[in-house]
Amino acid sequence: MEKTKRFQVSKKVIWGSSIALAILASIPKLFDADSKFGDIVINSSITLLFSIFIWYYNIYSLPKFSSKRTNTSLFNWKLLFSVVMGIVVMVLLVIGHQELFEISKMDAPIMFELRGVLINLIVYMFLHLLFQNYQTQQMGLELERTHALNLGAQYELLKQQVNPHFLFNSLNTLKSMVDIQDPQSSDFILKLSDFYRFTLDSRKLDLISLREEIQILDSYVYLLKARFEDGFVLINNADQRQYDAVIPPFTLQLLIENCIKHNVVSLDKPLEIKLYTENDFLVIENPIQLKRGVFSTGVGLDNINQRFMHLVHKEIEIEKNETIFKVKIPLIYDYHNN
Repeated sequence: MEKTKRFQVSKKVIWGSSIALAILASIPKLFDADSKFGDIVINSSITLLFSIFIWYYNIYSLPKFSSKRTNTSLFNWKLLFSVVMGIVVMVLLVIGHQELFEISKMDAPIMFELRGVLINLIVYMFLHLLFQNYQTQQMGLELERTHALNLGAQYELLKQQVNPHFLFNSLNTLKSMVDIQDPQSSDFILKLSDFYRFTLDSRKLDLISLREEIQILDSYVYLLKARFEDGFVLINNADQRQYDAVIPPFTLQLLIENCIKHNVVSLDKPLEIKLYTENDFLVIENPIQLKRGVFSTGVGLDNINQRFMHLVHKEIEIEKNETIFKVKIPLIYDYHNN
């Protein structure tokens, strides 16, 4: 994490305001017939030097940035000390100018002190207003940085959520095939190997092309067919002209897993899932034939939605009626993996 920069005030602000105050302090002298040019310059120089001192003193007495609330009583003590320090410095400046320069007419010391206190209060209040604004900005940046780190961590977890139950079910299916000496056992092992090779390769990427995702899906569907036989049907009518679009890896697998989890899949009541493109969306559609005693938690769809929001700030769309359930995922054309 980057270190927080120390609060700073532009030198233009410091010197510009100090010169402006010095000019304002000299204006009454301009209308005093007894005042000489040298008197005006000396009075102005006292105000100028005092203003610059007050600026830098108050800046360096500011606390370091903290996300915790500032102690108000501490600021009150600092204000009191700043006023006392300002009075002392103003007295020294007045005495010093009197000793060094011949002054025909000079304002009473009390006028300089009142002027100094007023300048001190103005600088102090303005400076602390800037500092509070700076703290608010820094806290906002820290919150954004923390939020980004949390999102990154959550996204890495989301990428790992390829259902471990699928491996368990696949190994059970393989065991059953081996037990009955099914000749398709070797092909099943190869497809299972391909699928998990794709899994390991794709975990490193935020997005993959729809073409690659469908290749992974083909291996996944083969494994599902070995388990459910004709009880599971996938009809892929996706437009191949959109295969160069990208989506988060395993989006289709998670969606199909979600369908199988909540719907009856059997030879008597096959689950037919349709995959097709609609404008800039990929649509996964399935008939609603809910299993008894299974309640949707929305975790699977929320996983996919969070991945899209994290990567491209787009959301999936869900449409359903009494018989059909659709999930529409946005196809992405202008994104590159880091």
